[in-house]
Amino acid sequence: MNFSKFKIAVVIPSFKTENEIVSVLNGIPSFVRHIIVVDDASPDSSADLVAAAAKRNRRILLIRHEANQGVGGAMVTGFKKALELGAEIVIKLDGDGQMDPQYIPALITPLIAGEADYAKGNRFRDFASLQQMPLIRRVGNLGLSFLTKAATGYWNIFDPTNGYFAIRTELLKQLPLDKIDKSYYFETSMLSRLYLLGAVVQDVTIPARYRNEISSLSIRRVLFEFPYKLVNTFFRRMILRYFIFDFSMMSIYLLTGIPLLLFGLIFGTIKWIQYAKIGIPAPTGTVILPTLAVILAIQILLSAIEIDLHATPRKAISKALA
Repeated sequence: MNFSKFKIAVVIPSFKTENEIVSVLNGIPSFVRHIIVVDDASPDSSADLVAAAAKRNRRILLIRHEANQGVGGAMVTGFKKALELGAEIVIKLDGDGQMDPQYIPALITPLIAGEADYAKGNRFRDFASLQQMPLIRRVGNLGLSFLTKAATGYWNIFDPTNGYFAIRTELLKQLPLDKIDKSYYFETSMLSRLYLLGAVVQDVTIPARYRNEISSLSIRRVLFEFPYKLVNTFFRRMILRYFIFDFSMMSIYLLTGIPLLLFGLIFGTIKWIQYAKIGIPAPTGTVILPTLAVILAIQILLSAIEIDLHATPRKAISKALA
């Protein structure tokens, strides 16, 4: 396929990437029209190296942040610039060398064909390279992937936190860029908003390259920041998708299943404590009532989960590029 006829832009958020940024820039295919590097107030010489490379390569454009805004903030700046330049497809490529530019054609092909609106890498389908992933990252990504699926509604994808992705600008223009999370929750924030637009997301097998770089994503941040944001994303999606944008059987299941579950758990706990204090067995009816409520609630909520599993967008909004 002749990719040169398409307006493709690569956005690279750069922070402490002086050891890898030049090799990353050199590895980007020639058919990419614009390479936008956003220096996020990096304290090293990354920006100077990019500025020097820009003198040799007219495709490279350097944008500097005066203050650090996080990877999401850097990407939003890059997105806005790509839209100004009239890009049809925008690709996110990290500057630390973990994302191999040779997979860009595989990443953008579903977007060009009109099969997807957003394509992202999946590190877990390549078992050979998966073994190179540090164990702590492997375990953490597996757990985080499941929680992210539930929060965003994209049950059909895996490795949803993978930062190697491409998006059609038709969708990018519809996203409220200034409301997207600026921290490492950026990818999940993007997915949650794409779901509400009905965008189709497709996995592309892309192995990650792990070298001697130190991940700037701390375990403490994942444990204490992500759970709160994931819960907030989940409930926001439920309310908007099933009560504001639409009202269906899923809405009824939620309105009946959740109150039943809460009633069963709260009433059962109160009665168990009450009868335990006075030292006598609880009456049969008092035991059966909350038990039946919990069982019925679980059955209703399982039906709701099944509906949500099948509600993942499956028809791309973007048309094939000519």
